Amino acid sequence: MQFGIFSVSDVTTDPTNGRTPTEAERIQAMVRIALKAEEVGLDVFATGEHHNPPFVASSPTTMLGYIAAQTKDLILSTSTTLITTNDPVKIAEDFAMLQHLAGGRVDVMMGRGNTGPVYPWFGQDIRQGIPLAIENYALLRRLWREDVVDWEGKFRTPLQSFTATPRPLDGVAPFVWHGSIRSPEIAEQAAYYGDGFFHNNIFWPAEHTARMVRLYRQRFEHYGHGKADQAIVGLGGQVFMRKNSQDAVREFRPYFDNAPVYGGGPSLENFSTATPLTVGSPQQVIDRTLGFRETVGDYQRQLFLMDHAGLPLKTVLEQLDILGEEVVPVLREEFAKLKPAHVPDAPTHQSLLAAQQQQEEQKQEVAR
Repeated sequence: MQFGIFSVSDVTTDPTNGRTPTEAERIQAMVRIALKAEEVGLDVFATGEHHNPPFVASSPTTMLGYIAAQTKDLILSTSTTLITTNDPVKIAEDFAMLQHLAGGRVDVMMGRGNTGPVYPWFGQDIRQGIPLAIENYALLRRLWREDVVDWEGKFRTPLQSFTATPRPLDGVAPFVWHGSIRSPEIAEQAAYYGDGFFHNNIFWPAEHTARMVRLYRQRFEHYGHGKADQAIVGLGGQVFMRKNSQDAVREFRPYFDNAPVYGGGPSLENFSTATPLTVGSPQQVIDRTLGFRETVGDYQRQLFLMDHAGLPLKTVLEQLDILGEEVVPVLREEFAKLKPAHVPDAPTHQSLLAAQQQQEEQKQEVAR
């Protein structure tokens, strides 16, 4: 099982002192956070994609390429790549290039985002969100898997004898997670291709998350990719920890109350009850996260949101120390004890390459 963090890249005023970081400071902080993630033994760093204030992550592959040059083991991912408003050709080439630079330590999460105006900014119609996601991803898969592509669709100009460059590293496309909070069509899409399904459940009650994951698992089995419990599932979550839970609640409350995403809504206590947000001691985070398995079954990736809502960099780095030293080692051990042998691990470039080589060997045996 993989553990990591994801950032939404918000530039938010610290409500405790009124200071707002500059965009440069926020971008450099995200890099520092990614490096810290590797330092404390996490597996994944993921960044979102946004094209509007107060967010700065408009070019994820640029940031991830920079981080790749300074890390050795960290898997670099997106927590959203806008499959609806990005050109599939550019996605194919950008992530293949990142694969080569990072030595294969790359995967990607497709999503539609939560900013309506982004569609007209990039010449698209939000009312076509689902059809765009379906058509664009179908083309993207071909661009990664076929050396020469002839293609014609509804939403972009046709391609004739087109080759995306560079080709994916070792001929293996990056593993794809389809991220969705509320759209069963995206769970269906992930299942159809046998890709991963990531439910960023930081805003939703457990019952909703369970329904979405259950649909994906059922359809994954329907399409013949394996048993339902072998489907590849990832979850989001948000935590804030101190040794004493009362200290954690007291320190985090002003950030929660003023957060650009959920501030001004339910109280911290009500939101923590209704969603996976966990503010408390490391043991409370361990217990809550282990409980996710009861909701969705055995799953392969857990990402935590740690740097949202104006939290200062110093505090975020402290949180990562706690996560890496006190929480994740216990979670690794406990989840490993619970996982049945037939449930696969999270895919990596190495595992996908090995599977591809095995398939080629089997074809050669049959040909003989």
